[in-house]
Amino acid sequence: MLWNARNGAVALDGTVMRYVSFGHGGRSVVILPGLSDGLATVKGKALLLAPTYRSFFEEYTIYLFSRKDAMPDGYSIRDMAEDQAKAMRTLSLGRCSVLGVSEGGMIAQLLAADHADLVDKLILAVTAPSANGLIRENVSRWIAFAERRDHRSLMIDTAEKSYSPAYLRKYRRIYPVIGLVGRPRNYKRFLVNAKAVLGFDATDDLKRILCPTLVIGGEADRIVGAGASLELHCGIPGSELFLYRGLGHAAYEEAKDFNRRVFEFFISDRDS
Repeated sequence: MLWNARNGAVALDGTVMRYVSFGHGGRSVVILPGLSDGLATVKGKALLLAPTYRSFFEEYTIYLFSRKDAMPDGYSIRDMAEDQAKAMRTLSLGRCSVLGVSEGGMIAQLLAADHADLVDKLILAVTAPSANGLIRENVSRWIAFAERRDHRSLMIDTAEKSYSPAYLRKYRRIYPVIGLVGRPRNYKRFLVNAKAVLGFDATDDLKRILCPTLVIGGEADRIVGAGASLELHCGIPGSELFLYRGLGHAAYEEAKDFNRRVFEFFISDRDS
């Protein structure tokens, strides 16, 4: 199969957690995506997603996880981290390099703090140690859009807050049709994910993250704020910090060297 791309699912408490995997290296990378996972899971997207990570394939096997399909009301970020640990143990992944992006970075913080035996190295991208005022303002607005099924406003507002002005000049061309594609059947998954973000606070857990950690942020982040990256860096012992100038929350998508930076940190000989 091309790039050894696979679609899979792990049974968890009467539901499943979807994942895609690709590559053939002997070491494992786990990637945890952001809040957009509440709108669409990775189900069936292995071949679509694989090319983004092809530079890793010789050294690593990549596992990109969604949250589980059925999430109860009140499902918290810590619950997500516990289920992520269960899935990794079920798949016998051993100690993995973990990349968490945005909400996925929140999950990754608690995964590393509570399940140190599963995390070899950690990268936290455009995320925060708690739901600060800026996060609460943005996520509360998105919840309101979702509750009234205003998909167009949800997508446009997210884009306007995420991307750089240069990227937006191109992206705005699709605004007339942006609400017509990608609309979920219902917004329950998104709402559960979003409300979990509002209840998140791992500030006191950061000191328990002892694996090599790189924090990556955008100096112009209008969703979590650039200060959130500094808070993580100051709270996690021995962590490294890198901020992209001129980029915001979508730095992981816009920065051409983002995947190279991730790979170089994971492959480095930093003690773990």
